[in-house]
Amino acid sequence: MEHSKQIQIWFFIGVLLLAYGVIILGVGVYHLFHPPFQPVELHELHADIWWGAILLILGLFYSIKYRPSSMK
Repeated sequence: MEHSKQIQIWFFIGVLLLAYGVIILGVGVYHLFHPPFQPVELHELHADIWWGAILLILGLFYSIKYRPSSMK
């Protein structure tokens, strides 16, 4: 019997979180240096930077933990 190696769904979720984190963090850093003409309420909290960083960290964690080469 041949065993086919399957890639877990968590790897793809990690890649997706990583991509979203990079995009949201990039927009947040851009808005930090070039504020919008009419900023949203609570703009000074920079939620896009925080969420982008959280998604980036989670995406890195899942992508590294469940990468295909680490599976047995």
